[in-house]
This record gives sequence, C-alpha cells and structure tokens, in this order.
Amino acid sequence: MLRTCPLWERDWRTEGRRGAPPKPGAEVSFVRKLRSRQFWRAVLAEVLGTLVLVSTMLGASVPGPGEAPGGPLYPALAIAAVITSLGHCFGEISGAQVNPSVTLSFLAAKKIDLVRALAYVAAQCLGAFLASGALYLALPHKSTAEVFVNRLGPDVNAAQAVGVEVLCTFSMVFAIFSVEEQRRRESTEPSHLGIGLAHTAAVFIGARFSGAGMNPARALGPALITGYWENHWVYWIGPVTGGVLAGVSHEFFFAHSASRQKLVACLTCKDIDMVETASVSRSSLSTVTQNANRAKQANKAEGS
Repeated sequence: MLRTCPLWERDWRTEGRRGAPPKPGAEVSFVRKLRSRQFWRAVLAEVLGTLVLVSTMLGASVPGPGEAPGGPLYPALAIAAVITSLGHCFGEISGAQVNPSVTLSFLAAKKIDLVRALAYVAAQCLGAFLASGALYLALPHKSTAEVFVNRLGPDVNAAQAVGVEVLCTFSMVFAIFSVEEQRRRESTEPSHLGIGLAHTAAVFIGARFSGAGMNPARALGPALITGYWENHWVYWIGPVTGGVLAGVSHEFFFAHSASRQKLVACLTCKDIDMVETASVSRSSLSTVTQNANRAKQANKAEGS
C-alpha cells in the first residue's frame, strides 16, 4: 500500500485539475475551499511552522554576552534539527513547506493550485514577522538585532549574492522533490532528516557569501522589524528563481514520471494528471481520458 501522501500532494489530486483553465463551477469549488476546515488548518500550520523555523534560525544566530557573532555552524545545525521536527509535526497537514520559494516551486510544478500557494506564502510571511518580533522583544540589547538580517558578505556584490542564493535554494528544493518522490515509492530513507541535511549543506555553501537566506519570509520578517532593506530584493529573486528551477527541472526531467508528454501538457496548460496516469498504467492517453470522462459521468449520475 502507498503511504498517506501530504496534503499538498492530495490537493492537486482531489481538488481540481492541474493547469486546466477555469471551468463552470470553479467559483463554487473556490468558495468550498475557503470554507474547508482542512484548508485553514493547513494555513495555520504554515504560520506556526514558519514561526518556529524563523525563531530557531534567529536564536541560533544571536551571539551570547560578550561574544562576537559566530559562523555558520550553529545556524546550519539548527536548521537541520528544526526542518526535521517540523516535517514530523506538519508534514501530513500542509507539507511543512514554511518557505515561499518551496511553495512557489510546487506551484510551478503544478503540485498545488494558486489559491493554496498564495495563502501559504501569506501565512509564511506572517509567521516570520511574528517570530522576528518576538525575538526582538526578548533581546536584552537591541543592537544585536542586526544579526537577524541577511547581509551580503565582504567583497560580494548583489549579482553574485543572487547567484549564490539560486545555487543554494536549487540544491535544497531539488532535494525536497527527490526525497519526497522516493518516500512516495516506499523508500525506507528517513525523508525529513534528508531534507534537513540538504538545508544544512546549503547553509554551509552560502553563509559566507549571502547569508544563505533561501527563504524570502525569513528575510522579510527581520527587515520589517529592524527597518533594514538594503539588497532585500536579493533574498526574493534568488531563492524564488532557484526554487522554481529546481521544482520544474525535477518534475519534468528527473522524476520517475517525467516525460516529454508531461512537459508539453504543462506548457500548453493541459491536464498533467492524465499524462501521469497513462504513464503509470502504460495505457494510451486517449484511453485514460475516456475512462476519466466515464467516471465523471457516473459520479454526476449518482449525485443526481
């Protein structure tokens, strides 16, 4: 038997066709989603998860009394621990994405719909703001809040920092897609730990160059609290670009279900579910489409 898949994966299988244009009744589905307890439960999980993630990262970055700011070791270890724990806590509720670049990569790969993606990004930004505010209020010396903000390393310009953020986020998001695919195929690999270690490796790569932000919400929260906005755009453009590239490249080139037909279906806004089903069942696309239409008609007949 297949394991229970995370809610972000169930979303595109049960709540409408991926990439399809709006159809009659789409407004009803949208309203039903907003009234869904599961939907708002997942959004709340993203708020709380991002709050825990950002507060952990900021707390690991604050130096002790009389200490100079440390290197990337504490944040790198902290992010592995918190990502692993959040995966166990919220993985089956919202996917524990806690990062707009991850959410937008799922959107680009057509694994979640636009409404859920926008709600998750808003929730993640809110959680990061609350975490930054709470940590700022807890600081005995407010001057140490400068370590909250992602900054460029010495002799690193903004373009170089964007490149580093793209590289770090690409490696992290690609690992998420790869590990989750293996988990769905009944792999015994500890998926949450693998994702946490991918975050750690990315921090070690980019901490000295760009701060290894990889998370626009993590950059936004401290910027709102401290008012420091210099080069803030780097921590949106770089992570989002790297995440989207990772999600699309894995889903349409490296995944077990990747195929030319699947890529064409995405580019032409057609139903990717049908292509995946045909690939798994080794049936023709027309046969799968006919079977799906018959199932729809049978469901309508039962409902009437």
